[in-house]
Amino acid sequence: MLETCVCVCVIPEWTLEVLAKGPRTLKYRRAFLGTARCRKFLISWVGEDWVFLILLGILTALLSWGMDFCVGLCLQAQMWMYGGPDRNVFLQYLVWVTYPVVLIIFSAGFTQILAPHAVGSGIPEMKTILRGVVLKEYLTFKTFVAKVVSLTFTLGSRMPLGKESPFVHIASLCGAMISKFMSLFGGIEEPSLAGIKNESRSIEMLAAASAVGVSCCFASPIGGVLFSIEVTATFFAVRNYWRGFFAATISAFIYRMLAVWNGDEETLTALYKTHFRLDFPSDLQELPAFAVLGIASGFIGALFVYLNRLIVKFIRNQKVINRFLMKKRLLYPVLVTLLISTLTFPPGFGQFMAGKFTAEESLFTLLDNRTWGKQGIPEDYDYIGHSNPWLHPQVNVFVTLVLFIVMKFWMSALAITMPVPCGAFMPVFLLGAAFGRLVGEGMAAWFPDGINTNGTIYPIVPGTYAVVGAAALSGAATHTVSPAVIVFELTGQMSHMLPVMIAVILANAVAQSLQPSLYDSLIRIKKLPYLPELGWGRQKKYNIRVEDIMVRDVRYITLNCCYRDLHNVLLTGHLKTLALVESTGETGSSSLVVKLPQKERTECICVCVCVCESTFSPVRPVSQKPLKPALKRPSVVEPPAEIPLSKKCTHTHKDFLHVLLAKSKIRKEVLKVPGVFVWQITEWEEQKLDEQVNFSNCKIDPAPIQLVERTSLHKTHTLFSLLGLDHAYVTSIGRLIGVVSLKELRKAIEGSVAVTGTQVVRPLASFRDNGTRSNENEATEIHELLDHHKSMTLPQDPAPSDVETPAGGTAVSGLCE
Repeated sequence: MLETCVCVCVIPEWTLEVLAKGPRTLKYRRAFLGTARCRKFLISWVGEDWVFLILLGILTALLSWGMDFCVGLCLQAQMWMYGGPDRNVFLQYLVWVTYPVVLIIFSAGFTQILAPHAVGSGIPEMKTILRGVVLKEYLTFKTFVAKVVSLTFTLGSRMPLGKESPFVHIASLCGAMISKFMSLFGGIEEPSLAGIKNESRSIEMLAAASAVGVSCCFASPIGGVLFSIEVTATFFAVRNYWRGFFAATISAFIYRMLAVWNGDEETLTALYKTHFRLDFPSDLQELPAFAVLGIASGFIGALFVYLNRLIVKFIRNQKVINRFLMKKRLLYPVLVTLLISTLTFPPGFGQFMAGKFTAEESLFTLLDNRTWGKQGIPEDYDYIGHSNPWLHPQVNVFVTLVLFIVMKFWMSALAITMPVPCGAFMPVFLLGAAFGRLVGEGMAAWFPDGINTNGTIYPIVPGTYAVVGAAALSGAATHTVSPAVIVFELTGQMSHMLPVMIAVILANAVAQSLQPSLYDSLIRIKKLPYLPELGWGRQKKYNIRVEDIMVRDVRYITLNCCYRDLHNVLLTGHLKTLALVESTGETGSSSLVVKLPQKERTECICVCVCVCESTFSPVRPVSQKPLKPALKRPSVVEPPAEIPLSKKCTHTHKDFLHVLLAKSKIRKEVLKVPGVFVWQITEWEEQKLDEQVNFSNCKIDPAPIQLVERTSLHKTHTLFSLLGLDHAYVTSIGRLIGVVSLKELRKAIEGSVAVTGTQVVRPLASFRDNGTRSNENEATEIHELLDHHKSMTLPQDPAPSDVETPAGGTAVSGLCE
């Protein structure tokens, strides 16, 4: 018997219509499908990383050149107005003082009205963001507009302020805005499978943007990448190297090409060209002088950081002055600008310190080849049109340089405290060049005929000492080595590579032993979350363990808790996270946990419960998967309705309970019944508060970061730095015994905690003490067993039979609303 096989073919409706209308419609349909495929390909192609980096480099280069062009116009306008009343000194003084005051008032007022977060450097904030902390309003369009406009007017006011640090923030703002644009094409901020933004890729792009910001200012792609890594990252992924160099190279190329297009340069050259000897750059006898220059630069850099912080503390500690300045926010920048402009007035005191020069002109002349003390003929290049202000007829050149260094030193430290977008790298760089020039002029006076080497006399070139001093002092203030590379790219010569590196390394060694870096100091002044380095000569810190610094009073909830327990825990304080444990048991033996403040302790590994959004919230994504065995068990409470997950956590504890309790179907049905009294609803709520919590609709982190109580401080510091942690839970054989956060870790590193629980007294008296300790009360409690450590032996881990077994086993999970 034959079987018949029937094949049913399903033809789409649009295909039948096309076949009915003829081959012409089919041709149009194929063309439409091809266009759709091309569009999809272009969208995916635009979302690639290298397209983002090209756009970032071009945009930041255009911004940098445009700002420089506007700053140049502002400076030319000031000199034009200053030269108008040629013989009237009083009118010249009014113009010289009023012009920068007006620009600073506009800059401070515009920033305060539009975006107060645009004030200051920007590198401390970017260092905090790249560490894994979200700072609100720091990467918005309003901040971008305020930063660009205000920085342009600030630099045009002729104040001793820099562009490099705030432009790093501007480049990062450009990167953030471009990444939002690229997200339309499935680019940088493409959501992951869990519905959470890929924060790691965004941070990688922000790191590349930081490198672009430095390279745009100095046209130094290599030094810009290295400097951004040193000042913003503790650990840097090598896979991001190509992103930084790619974007920085494009940015530097466009920046210099725009200068050629505008007629400022003939071709692509260095920003500050020098013409030092290449056959014999320096003699071996000059190396001790370069070493002394580096050591002295280290002390000066540390003193600059100390003076800046001292000024800020003085203003904050004077409550009357601080309260008055808070009401009159524009008064402080006006007074500072008025003081600095008065002292730099060219016919007045400014004639003894080259006050007529801008920062760019001063740096250009300090790299001069000739020796000003001898006033001889230049060797192979002449800056004779610019060097005259340094050679006052009544004052020696050494007095002029000393006055310039001293005055610019405290002026720069004072100016960067103004509430305007400003940087400190360029003022410190200029100070280093002036100090190096002073040393070079002294060497030229000491060896007027030059240095005799094998019968050949080589004269001293003070400009080489200016290059070495600029790199050494800027490296000392920022605790970086990359200024050496920036100097090579700025000058276009590498003939003095060895002297520069020797001076920079010695300057860093001195400065790091005395004060934190300039950006770390600003982080502490602004009270941003930070993690200091362990530093040198801190062997005692390696004896501290997590159990010595952790917080033992941990707020937690259990899997079988009721709504009333959850309510009571939420009312204990403002918490970002809660620990979710499996069960609660009695206190174990003293060898495991020593006299906890409570009578009860947890018996499983903890989880994170997010109950509110903080200003400094971690950016690490959390999983939405529930506890696999624990949270799948049937709940006493009827499952609530589907609750959409909002992008932000709730801001109050009542909202958290509202998610767990108030949105249930039972409450909705009760409220719909007419004639229900308030006391009946209250009684019903009391009954529901005694029921078990259902965690099935909550975000749960199944693997929070955990440490054991014997983990050393060094390993804990490495984990926090490498992973960008905000806090970590401490467990012992699966039992939660404490939590350690950045606050406790910072106190331990800064010297407030020792293994015996006593205060650590550090050397170098008040100078170093002010540089490494914050103003907060930094006493941390140590558990009571350490009070009797002399009469007890070290605790030993108990045998498995001696350990009390948890009631319900262990569960590794994390919960976030």
